[in-house]
Amino acid sequence: MTSVSLLALAPLILGAAALVFVARPGRRPGRWPVLAEAASLAALGLGLAGAVQLWASGPQVWQAGALALVRLDAVSVTMALLVGFVGWVVVRYARRYLDGEAREGRFHGLTLMAIAAVLLLVQAASLPVLIAGFVAVGAVLRQLLLFYPERAEAQRAATKFSRVWGAGDVALILAAVLLWQSFGTLDLAALNAQAALPPLAQVAVGLLVLAAALKTATFPLHGWLTEVMEAPTPVSALLHAGIINSGGVLLITLAGLVQTSAGAMAALVMIGGLTALFGGLVMLTQSAVKTALAWSTVAQMGFMLLQCGLGLWALALLHIVAHSLYKAHAFLSSGGAVRAVNALRKPGPVAVPGLGAVARALGLALVLYAAVAAGFTVLVGEKSPQALALGAMLIFGVSYLIAQGLADSAPGALTRRTMAASVAAALAYFGFQVLAQTVWGPSLPATPVAGALEWAMIVLAVLSFGLVAFAQALFPLWAHHPSTAGLRVHLANGLYLNALLDRLTGGFRTAAKS
Repeated sequence: MTSVSLLALAPLILGAAALVFVARPGRRPGRWPVLAEAASLAALGLGLAGAVQLWASGPQVWQAGALALVRLDAVSVTMALLVGFVGWVVVRYARRYLDGEAREGRFHGLTLMAIAAVLLLVQAASLPVLIAGFVAVGAVLRQLLLFYPERAEAQRAATKFSRVWGAGDVALILAAVLLWQSFGTLDLAALNAQAALPPLAQVAVGLLVLAAALKTATFPLHGWLTEVMEAPTPVSALLHAGIINSGGVLLITLAGLVQTSAGAMAALVMIGGLTALFGGLVMLTQSAVKTALAWSTVAQMGFMLLQCGLGLWALALLHIVAHSLYKAHAFLSSGGAVRAVNALRKPGPVAVPGLGAVARALGLALVLYAAVAAGFTVLVGEKSPQALALGAMLIFGVSYLIAQGLADSAPGALTRRTMAASVAAALAYFGFQVLAQTVWGPSLPATPVAGALEWAMIVLAVLSFGLVAFAQALFPLWAHHPSTAGLRVHLANGLYLNALLDRLTGGFRTAAKS
């Protein structure tokens, strides 16, 4: 067995480089910022080395006495590569973005610390190490949110983040205590091997779900995430390097244990589905590009929890990877995107589908999806009801595309393009599902057999997403009704849940003192 985990060296290198900047936090002219980029690039290189080590030696766990420290498996290597790559891109971007800032060195140091803490988190082989990673991430991110401490909005966002993230840490610590009392171990591999849960362990799994929900800024404690724009733009991108999706990492890491509790899985479906629908609706009402991206992240994190609740662990991991890459790029390129859109010729009238077109589109989308699903079933084998249900939820978005093409005023070219895009979306879903199962499936538990509770959650989720998609497609028909205008205002303000959270955390008093 290899005596050293190459991947585990990455947090040490990043931490050492961060100390250089922490010691001299002011402006860093000349070649000093190159050190930050070199350290992040070295971490990415060690991630690649870890992948080679996994391929050559297989999964491994390194221990210090009786305590398991870090692990090397498909999930940890995937997340380390993701964190290393996004972290390197953010550090490289920040070199120019923060050039000349009075606290430039402090930002580089905190960024390297954040990447190091997340790398520790994703490699953890036991709950104590996992908890240490979460606590470190929370402490560093709070300082990044307060990079401009004189801003009252930044203080408010940091306060809300600390309360919500800290509550997640407390839930995770309590879960660890109960799991130790139940099984006498905190090793992740040993916990995932448990086939039955005594009462205390059932409570512990519930606390794990609560911790995951708090870490991913789910409804109704999502407010801090929509205010991260008070920090520099690189922080918004850095959030997607394993921070905002760390709750999903927690659930995937302990998938074997969480899946043993049907109640916990049902709770994930309900929490995740509600958050996804709520975040998606609010996102459509936002006029600022970064705020819309933040609400999109709320919706995507809810959808990720929904995938976990359905037992589609490999797809949830694929979602984390794809969403992190897309959203980090979206934040970093948002300024250029706004300029590009403003430079375009404004479009003329668009095709508005009527009730008949929307109904036909929904039926056609389901027929298309059924045909593609049948084809993949013949080629690669039968799909679980959970996977088919998730695909149906995604295909409702495709029906919106088809409705545009079936509108009476739509040109033939638009109809052909929307149909082609719909076929591509259905093929991509099943294709990526096969890919994810091939890469990560052997390291994760199989999707559970659907019982009565699982079927109830599946039907509820599919109907909810279907109704929302149907209403969205018909929105242009009733967008100018007075009641709709009022609803839009309420949704644009997130139904004022963030204001209630501000009141509970004393955020308004913070603003008044400033």
